[in-house]
Amino acid sequence: MLKVLKSGFFTTIQDLGRFGYRDNGVPVSGAMDKFAVKKGNQLLENQANAAVLEITMTGPTLQFEAPTYICLSGADISPLLNQEPVQNYQVVKVSKGDTLSFGRLNCGFRCYLAIKGGFKTPEVLGSRSLYVPVTKNKCLQKEEEIAYEETTSFIPAISEIKIPDHFDGSEIEVQRGPEFSMLSDSQLAAIFSKPFTVSEKNNRMAYQLSELIPGHTHSMLTSGTLPGTVQLTPAGRMIILMKDGQTTGGYPRILQLSEEAICKLAQKKFGDEIMLKLL
Repeated sequence: MLKVLKSGFFTTIQDLGRFGYRDNGVPVSGAMDKFAVKKGNQLLENQANAAVLEITMTGPTLQFEAPTYICLSGADISPLLNQEPVQNYQVVKVSKGDTLSFGRLNCGFRCYLAIKGGFKTPEVLGSRSLYVPVTKNKCLQKEEEIAYEETTSFIPAISEIKIPDHFDGSEIEVQRGPEFSMLSDSQLAAIFSKPFTVSEKNNRMAYQLSELIPGHTHSMLTSGTLPGTVQLTPAGRMIILMKDGQTTGGYPRILQLSEEAICKLAQKKFGDEIMLKLL
């Protein structure tokens, strides 16, 4: 078991997502930075969909009650194992009683803790990813315990990799959305000629951008959306749907982020600047 001594700001169980239920209004959910999760699980030679902890901005304090191996990926939140620094993207052996804690956020916004064999929480609709309306449980709470497999011997084929650079730079690549043709020349110029700031209204459902562009008066039927869909409100606000975003929406879908772009945006926080680049 992994015992939660301190919960952190917002720590949840996630895997790669919950698929096949969007027609019932259930979002995909899953890890916001899928790239980081895949790298951590690959180093531990886990299944690609093995469940991890998604740690946002401020890390928890965790105690391991059985030996195992772990790998941290994504944001650098100054991780410490028994008060000794450990590196991201590196396989680390832990013993019974060891404590993992976190300190200052150095880069990125979301860190992932992968564990050998993955975390063994219950599956709901084929996924262990937290999404409160479906799974009912909330983010990790103090004194909570999470099951994992005891592992005493593991020799990884690759023990560490170079830390990816997708935290750096402000450029977010986008493609044309279904209603891209509705955009006027002035709107296009406003979108692609200047940086935007991530607003304080950012979470697993959506990222809003602080700056407005010229608004619109278009009306449309509610239509399907995806993670990475960029909606434009009549007031000129751009809203980028993320992994827990709704499955339909009534605003024009002007742009669409790729999975890679979603991962990069997921590592941005309030006040960070981004530049949208049309592919």
